[in-house]
Amino acid sequence: MSDTSPTRSAVIELADERRAMREGHVFLDEKCLLLAGEILRELAHLDRLRRAYDPRYRAALATLQGAVLRHGLQGLQVAPPLDLSAATLTVTVRTLMGVRLQHAEWAAGAAEAAESVQPSPEASACRRAFQDVVAASAELAAVSGNLERLSLEYQRSVRRARALEDVMLPELDLAIRDIEGRLEELEREDAIWMRRGIGDPPGPGDGPLGSGSAG
Repeated sequence: MSDTSPTRSAVIELADERRAMREGHVFLDEKCLLLAGEILRELAHLDRLRRAYDPRYRAALATLQGAVLRHGLQGLQVAPPLDLSAATLTVTVRTLMGVRLQHAEWAAGAAEAAESVQPSPEASACRRAFQDVVAASAELAAVSGNLERLSLEYQRSVRRARALEDVMLPELDLAIRDIEGRLEELEREDAIWMRRGIGDPPGPGDGPLGSGSAG
């Protein structure tokens, strides 16, 4: 039973709250659909990027193996790397239902490596191959982050929608039915006393004929 006083204003207030909750539930349903659609698009984008990234990564591993065979691990570790100080990472941001989505683009702009003590085609090929891997990794990382944020927001929205549908709205419906039932009982009691022509119902200590009955 609800602790709220059984009044028509209480019913109206609870009905307004229920209507707002239902509108919120509809909004959350639509939000989940939009987020799910964006997740599918980002997954398709991720799949395209992975198909382009994996061959580059395998090629870079192959050139690394060739460079290690030529110079040895220690010799390759002291080889001068590419100068990436001129490289730029451009990130553009958009939002979807409050979720931050990013697109990243890597522009290498790398200068030539310093002269090596033991230059070789294998070391040069290794540097170029891993430069391609870094360039491909930037956009891949941005899409992976988008999917993580979209997934978290989708799960949060689903939990909220379920809480409204399974807990809060049923509780409000029950409270409204309870108050309306109590109001109907009070109205029936008032109607009975009005038909009997008695202004006020008898007190707890009064007899069946009122306080003036002497038995």
